[in-house]
Amino acid sequence: MPRGAFSDHSSPDMSLTAFSKRIALVDCNNFYVSCERVFQPDLQGVPVAVLSNNDGCIIARSNEVKALGVKMGVPYFQVRPLFERHHVRVFSSNFALYGDMSQRVMSTLARLSPDFEIYSIDECFLDMTGFGEPLEYAKEIRSTVKRWTGIGVSIGIGPSKTLAKVANKLAKKDQTGPGIRMLEPGDELEETLSALPVEGIWGIGKSLARRLKRRKIHSALNLRDASDRRITRILGALGQRIVYELRGISCLSLEEQPPAKQTICTSRSFARSVRTLEGLQEAISTFVSRAAEKLRSQGSAAGVLTVYIMTSHFGESSKYYNSLVLELPVPSCITHELLNYALIGLHRIYKKGYDYKKAGILLSNIVPSGSIQRDLFDRLGEPAGVSESPRRRGERLMKTLDRINTEFGSDTLIYASSDLRKGWRTVRGHQSPRFTTNWRELPLVKALLP
Repeated sequence: MPRGAFSDHSSPDMSLTAFSKRIALVDCNNFYVSCERVFQPDLQGVPVAVLSNNDGCIIARSNEVKALGVKMGVPYFQVRPLFERHHVRVFSSNFALYGDMSQRVMSTLARLSPDFEIYSIDECFLDMTGFGEPLEYAKEIRSTVKRWTGIGVSIGIGPSKTLAKVANKLAKKDQTGPGIRMLEPGDELEETLSALPVEGIWGIGKSLARRLKRRKIHSALNLRDASDRRITRILGALGQRIVYELRGISCLSLEEQPPAKQTICTSRSFARSVRTLEGLQEAISTFVSRAAEKLRSQGSAAGVLTVYIMTSHFGESSKYYNSLVLELPVPSCITHELLNYALIGLHRIYKKGYDYKKAGILLSNIVPSGSIQRDLFDRLGEPAGVSESPRRRGERLMKTLDRINTEFGSDTLIYASSDLRKGWRTVRGHQSPRFTTNWRELPLVKALLP
């Protein structure tokens, strides 16, 4: 075993597990761009960029756009002349399409490995321990995902999640290679960790990187070979786990069931300013409905609701920001109950005469819906008759509402306080059709008869 595969400072029982596992990180290549290309083959080989909400900033770039030197997050107006010169195809964000394509990719990966963790919309960890030849199986994974979904992926394989992340970076950098990289004990691993700055390590942020650099720890190799006592003193227990992962000892297990969110925030910047209370009510009602759906989808209820409104940071118009935190007597996931509190809060913080550019709600103090502590004075808990309380009827209503909207499409049924026209909605002037989630926007196939 090469120098640093596990440190002399590691405990003997842990050192025996070094490089005993095979963890793969599957990462979709330029995911948002790839989703657009699946249903528009004429975009292959063409420079493509995807914009954020309100068509503000660049959030996804094809390799052709990256070659132009365009950075992630740059405002669109700054690069528009460059895009026009190079005929870059620009798309507004189409999250309905991206979310559905992500589900297809993850469902495919779930069939190919019994143990997996969905890490983000375009990343998934797979446990490939005991799979025989990992590189050959990784090739099968890449070809299967491409064949079933049209999305290309890069795969990094290592003995831990942290080293799988490093291997995946190498796989993505080598654009002419097979799109797969596996890190094993040897010179390549030593050279890779030596060239990797500490701020590039998964789990090491800018502040921790500065702390390490002040102590002459500049690379992943320096960090891996540092003594346990020194690392614990600098970074604590979390830092020690990162060091073990760099030594090839798997400390971060796969989370097969994503943990329930502890906070849920729904907000938007408006396409145009909203001055009236009625306009803000329509937006807040829509946000509450979305957040309540997310609560119910994970089987949770919220005990605290925060509502906020704000004007734009820019321009010479008057500035105003305010928020209000409301505590519910009983945690709830019932939309109309949450709506009642949100609109009460909005009334309290609203001021006339301002051009509001953004609003939102935040749900917190989230608990499992099956273990809610009832309150003696809960209004919705009062008996409505012999059979059931208004709260019980509300829960049944939510199940019916969700079932209808799932079957027939989002917003089939909405609350009257929401705005059907959504005049404040986000600007998406370059949005492609929702090819997989809207009957009216399904791709059309035409055949010429002989």
